[in-house]
Amino acid sequence: MTPAELSQSVLSAVRAAVEAGELAVAVPESTTVERPKNREHGDYATNIALQLAKPAKRAPREIAELLAARIARVPGITKVDVAGPGFLNITVDTAAQGELARAIVDAGADYGSNNAFDGLKINLEFVSANPTGPIHIGGVRWAAVGDSLGRILRASGADVTTEYYINDAGVQIDKFGKSLMAAANKRPVPEDGYVGAYINDIAADILAEHPDVLGMDEALQEKIFRATGLRLMVAEIQRSMENFGAHFDVWFSETTLHASGAVEKAIERLREQGHVYDDNGAIWLRTTDYGDDKDRVLIKSDGEKTYFASDAAYYLNKRDRGNEVAVYMLGADHHGYVGRLKAIVACAGDDPEHNIEVIVGQFVKMMRAGEEVRMSKRAGNIITIDDVVEWIGVDAARYSLARSSTDSTITLDIDILTSHKNENPVFYVQYAHARMSSVERKAAERGIVKGEFKPELLSTEWESDLLGMLGEFPRVVAKAAEMREPHHVARYLEQLAGTYHRFYDHCQILPKGEEAVTDLTYARMWLAEAAKTVVANGLALLGVSAPERM
Repeated sequence: MTPAELSQSVLSAVRAAVEAGELAVAVPESTTVERPKNREHGDYATNIALQLAKPAKRAPREIAELLAARIARVPGITKVDVAGPGFLNITVDTAAQGELARAIVDAGADYGSNNAFDGLKINLEFVSANPTGPIHIGGVRWAAVGDSLGRILRASGADVTTEYYINDAGVQIDKFGKSLMAAANKRPVPEDGYVGAYINDIAADILAEHPDVLGMDEALQEKIFRATGLRLMVAEIQRSMENFGAHFDVWFSETTLHASGAVEKAIERLREQGHVYDDNGAIWLRTTDYGDDKDRVLIKSDGEKTYFASDAAYYLNKRDRGNEVAVYMLGADHHGYVGRLKAIVACAGDDPEHNIEVIVGQFVKMMRAGEEVRMSKRAGNIITIDDVVEWIGVDAARYSLARSSTDSTITLDIDILTSHKNENPVFYVQYAHARMSSVERKAAERGIVKGEFKPELLSTEWESDLLGMLGEFPRVVAKAAEMREPHHVARYLEQLAGTYHRFYDHCQILPKGEEAVTDLTYARMWLAEAAKTVVANGLALLGVSAPERM
């Protein structure tokens, strides 16, 4: 019996009570069934009585006592107790609990998925750093969190488009092109230009591609260095993202918004909505009507379009492509964008509490030998994605960056994340999977084939604890999707790994020496395979490998 099945049994008891005239209330679509912290309180607990108390206009404990008798008649349930103000503590028999292992093995890679967001079309934009240099450590965090979130949302039924917004228009790209041209001509970098070994590398690549460029006039040189440098830098970012396992369905160019006339059309659409006005030769969007601290300029008095105008056009473009929800993942230094983005949504006639979500993340530090690491060999005073991968590897980087809430600053310790010790969280989880895999491997070497499953034999406290943890996985995935927080999956995996290690240490799975293979052997093999399935599924949601050996 899975927690989901138990939840449906609870709701069926409510429905039966309503049909019998014992309760006057609408049957809820869902209810929570969780493992209690104190196992003396049963295998599962539900607050359904407290959930129904207000609409039923009855005391929750009275409702709990009414439902307890009905729930106790469900096959596989041995006892239902009413506790506290009206909680229902449910005990299931060993066979019913053990059947979860079979359900997980049968479901395979699908176990943990849910349909909470079926039919919801989400545009998930993350990283989106200016293409004027390699992705830095802040962007690496978004690559890990964003890609994981996309996987989790898809596992929850959403139709997700992952997107990278290429800021390839404006002053910064001009400075980038001029910096490349200066490097190629052996001249000092312009004020506020870009420096670092990567600038020299790209400049050299441009010279190899355009060997005659330095003989051209300055204006043509600048055009070539700008365009070619931008193309090469974007290609490098794409390579880094793919190497990191972060896939983007769409690479969206800001320049296309201007070239297609989308910015002008967006301004006219917003004007028709009644939110655009002219003042002192400039064109403004009245965002203060929707909580922004000041109105925003769309087109300056000299005719130059602002980044905000592009933001407005880009949001409308996302909605025109059929996306119901646009999720933006921004760095801590972009906190001020939240209000103005929501104001764009409201001015467009959409609901800023539904059609847009803005997630702001905090900074990342890296430590080695107790000292903060600040420098990159290639990019000067920033740490790049390639540095992170070189120092700790893709798995450790993705896992460690996704295992903390994005609203907290995190520190990555290179020494810990490259160690094979339990204090290294990714090693701890991956080692559990390798241990699970070793059971199958050793069984195959001895010719032991997983036989008939007798779930009632999984009766020890360690087996019960492991089954309980495995049953929590779908709820954790659903919560991570709803909260837009992949770290719930990572923290769950660490708890599951610990639970499995305790089971492994206390419960002999395969027979020793000449001992006979028994039904208990088979039952524990089923349980180990179920655990392996869940760990592999969880790691896949984080884009982390599940090694068979370590």
